[in-house]
Amino acid sequence: MRPDLSGALFLEKFTLGKLWIFSKKKRERKADKGAQIKKNSNMNLIKKILLGTLVVGTFTFSFAQKIDAKAKTILDAVSANYKAKKNTYFKFSYGTGKGSVSKTETGIFYSTPTQYKMNIMGNEQIFDGKKVYNISKEDQEVTVAKPNGTEKTLSPTNYIDEYRKGYSVTYAGKSGALDMIKLVPVKDEGIKNVILYINTSKKQVSKIVQTSAGDDVAVITIVQYKENQNLSNSTFSFDKNKYKDYLITEL
Repeated sequence: MRPDLSGALFLEKFTLGKLWIFSKKKRERKADKGAQIKKNSNMNLIKKILLGTLVVGTFTFSFAQKIDAKAKTILDAVSANYKAKKNTYFKFSYGTGKGSVSKTETGIFYSTPTQYKMNIMGNEQIFDGKKVYNISKEDQEVTVAKPNGTEKTLSPTNYIDEYRKGYSVTYAGKSGALDMIKLVPVKDEGIKNVILYINTSKKQVSKIVQTSAGDDVAVITIVQYKENQNLSNSTFSFDKNKYKDYLITEL
């Protein structure tokens, strides 16, 4: 999906943004910090949407939270479907803009109940179940960090399940053959709303649209989906020997 799969699929709010500041020298790190933070923020947002942690903070239940019964039935069915898979693969488009999408990137995302791997915007992120590896080909750098706790069960089911924590949830009608479900945070987290587009017959998420308070829009559209593939054991592993010319920093 947290599936923010940010928007992952998207790619920001369990903020690993700090893990993404790459630079070979401290001086270069300061000069490039703004651009890199923006790039990594996008990756985190995608990841959150794909993984189901798009707008997930530490919420407490609120009396203001309302969950529509029809929306709950659809989301619970999607959650059960994803949880039954040993692994999932998404190819997705990630669009951003002010009010509407003006820029689009393509990414891929693999996940198991305990691991994931994502490629987008020239960066790769791997979570092997123990550590998160952020790989920048452009900067030839790798940053390694221990997870903050949310990565342990990263998968599209996380996002689907998170509606129970801090959102008012309503069934918002149809968009063609897809059911729309609207999530509105009960606390001000800088997010206006999140719209999930669900293929109810297949019990899958097809698109996620996040609108922020400043009318920034982030959209993840799933363009290809596969499940229960025979993946290599190396899919979710980091091979240090492949990055001998890279600067590797462990936080």
